[in-house]
Parts: sequence; structure tokens; C-alpha cells
Amino acid sequence: MVKKQSMTALALILSIGAGAGAGAAVAQEQTISFDGKWREQGLLRLFTNDYETKGRSLEVVSDGTVSVLWRPVDDGLADARKARWQWSVTEGVTPTDLTKRGGDDRNLALYFVFVDPQTAANMGQVSATKLLRDPATRGLVYVWGGDHAPGQLLNSPYSDGLKTKILRIDANGSFEEQVDLDRDFKAAFGDSARVLVGLAVTADSDDTDGFIRASISDLRVQ
Repeated sequence: MVKKQSMTALALILSIGAGAGAGAAVAQEQTISFDGKWREQGLLRLFTNDYETKGRSLEVVSDGTVSVLWRPVDDGLADARKARWQWSVTEGVTPTDLTKRGGDDRNLALYFVFVDPQTAANMGQVSATKLLRDPATRGLVYVWGGDHAPGQLLNSPYSDGLKTKILRIDANGSFEEQVDLDRDFKAAFGDSARVLVGLAVTADSDDTDGFIRASISDLRVQ
């Protein structure tokens, strides 16, 4: 159980090996366990979500709050190009404009964070703040929520290096997703996906003062 705690903006420490850029040409599919490797990080406020890690699944409750649950990936997934997972929402927030800074609540978002090979090879230990501010960082953000059409690709109001793709706008339900990271990366940034270094999950209900109860399970990356 990851409990609520007071945390300042993205000061989480990532431990990424210097060999992160030297993965195999085709990554083997790996199931990503929701375990102790995930760490919660608050975003600018003292209020955070409740995350319950259960190995195969992650349960999320967001009650007028927002935060990120983050983990680095193993070197063997550096060249990952595909991902699949199941997610469900039993209670969610009203649709919002996800291009509006400070008004962009969403039920769930799953981040895939990439850097260029040179940056990955020289990262060592680096704070998440520095990583996300680095111009070499790129992030694909798959979202359940917003008032946009499914499949739409949006610019993030927070960083030019983040692109949001809408997968679901349903009020609630349970669905299985399969994504092509390389194809979506090319559509978002104009070139091939780089080195995958981290994953993150968010639920965001602070702007609407809403309530979210959701889960993600069977997250697999290849």
C-alpha cells in the first residue's frame, strides 16, 4: 500500500544503469509487476492519491487529488516497442480539456518515458525533475478521459516533450488496450522511439474536485 504523504514536485530518484541504451534489438515481452519498485510523487501540492500495489494489478483512488506513481524499467526493455494492459474505471471525473493547464483532470494516464541513447548511457542516478525537464526526454501519455475524440493526439500544456493520446472517454467500464509505441512515437515526435527508461501512472481529480476509483492490471511491455 502506497500511503498519502506530503511530497514536493518531482524529486524522486531513479536508478537507471549506464547500459540502458544497449538492449536487445527486439525486446522480449515482460510483465511489469506493481510492486515496491513503484514510488509515489506528489505534484506541486501536498495532497496525493491512494495507490495499492497488488503485483498483477494497481488500484487507484483519487479524491480531489493528483500524483504520479513512477518506476524505472529494466535494461532489457530499453528497446521496447509495444505494450498492452487492462484497465477499469468504476467512478470517474467529468470530461475536461486536456490541453488546458490547471484544468486537465483525467481518470487514468499511463506514461512511457524515453530518452536518446547518449542520454540513457550517461544517466546514472538522476532526479525525475531533471529527467522531465531535459530537452532529450520524450513521453507518450495514454489517457482514459478528457473531452476529446478517441485516437486524438494532443500537445501537453506542461512540456513540449510530452504528447497525449486519447484511448478512452467512457464514463466507466473495463477494457484491454494494445499500443504500438514506435508508431505512436513517430506520429507524436516525427522519429523512431528512443530508449525506454521509465513508466508512470497518474489519476487526476484536483481541478474538478472529483473522485476516481480505477485500476490497471496485466501491464506487459515488449
